[in-house]
Amino acid sequence: MHINLPEKFYYKIGEVAEAFKVNTSLLRFWEKEFKMLHPKKDKNGNRLYTKKDVEIFQQIHFFVKEKGYTLDGAKQKMKEKKGSNQESELTENQLVIAKLEKIKDELLRIKQSIE
Repeated sequence: MHINLPEKFYYKIGEVAEAFKVNTSLLRFWEKEFKMLHPKKDKNGNRLYTKKDVEIFQQIHFFVKEKGYTLDGAKQKMKEKKGSNQESELTENQLVIAKLEKIKDELLRIKQSIE
């Protein structure tokens, strides 16, 4: 589902609800059900959603509304997705470290050959 929101730091609950064609009550309900969805609140208590919050809501919306998962099923999928992202970041970091160590070794060899 493609959402149409302008580029800005914060979105009001009505803007997010309109973009997804849902009621604001659904956003509030899912906020209680999915702990990873936690918009900031201004001094008046109005919810302010960041781009990250909107991305999380979009994932939940995809699993529940488009794929037909139950809330528990969507929660499980979100946990799996979070875990796999962390694993892939860890693997990527390990690859970068390995490359940097090879570069360091090569530079040390070059330094020794010059001395």
